[in-house]
Amino acid sequence: MTKNHASLAIDPYYEGVPAYMTEVYDWAYVDPKWVRALDHIWVVRILLFLNDQRLMRAYLNEIKPGMRVWQLAHVYGDLVTRAAQKVGPTGSFHLTDVTPIQIEHGHRKLDSMDWTKVIRSDAADFDGVKSVDYDLICSFFLLHEVPDEKKYEIVNNMLEKLPKGSKAVFVDYHNPAKWQPIRYILKLVNHYLEPFAEALWNNELCSYATNAERFTWRKKTFFGGVYQCVVVEHKD
Repeated sequence: MTKNHASLAIDPYYEGVPAYMTEVYDWAYVDPKWVRALDHIWVVRILLFLNDQRLMRAYLNEIKPGMRVWQLAHVYGDLVTRAAQKVGPTGSFHLTDVTPIQIEHGHRKLDSMDWTKVIRSDAADFDGVKSVDYDLICSFFLLHEVPDEKKYEIVNNMLEKLPKGSKAVFVDYHNPAKWQPIRYILKLVNHYLEPFAEALWNNELCSYATNAERFTWRKKTFFGGVYQCVVVEHKD
């Protein structure tokens, strides 16, 4: 579902949005009507086959109060609120997203917490916030939604912003076991709706890092290999 060029030119929700977003994900992340309909916990629960809470915990358990956290994209449901609350007022929580409507929803959830910032930026280009070194950087179900060249850019930007002693956390899709029936449902979903997702079935996340050997990559899979959580740290 894409907008025609005339509507893109006059609609502020499409200003500066990458072409792949409007061409592939307009219905999911750009069109305000769809975003309002989808931004609910129960939607996330259904889309993740009831695995939402343990996948969120894989990220949230890495957060300690007082940390400085960068989350790369707004996530539907209550995840950004829970992450910011866990960081708490002694830390800082920065949320970036590339689309105006996602920024709007991020502000709605976070503006009551003055230790948070919602920043419009492409995750591949975000240069951080002055004087802030992040303790934790998280990509939660972002990489499967971007083209391969963008995957490389995002992963490398995350690792460039990762100080020694800090962590990067990736929660995303993985290559399901052949016995897992969800594998075949996702094959159809990927074919019709998620054209960039199956790359994560065929490639380890570390393969998108230019200097992967400088880091440790700890991977845990969930639900018969459907999902993965990878925690990355500097080797030294």
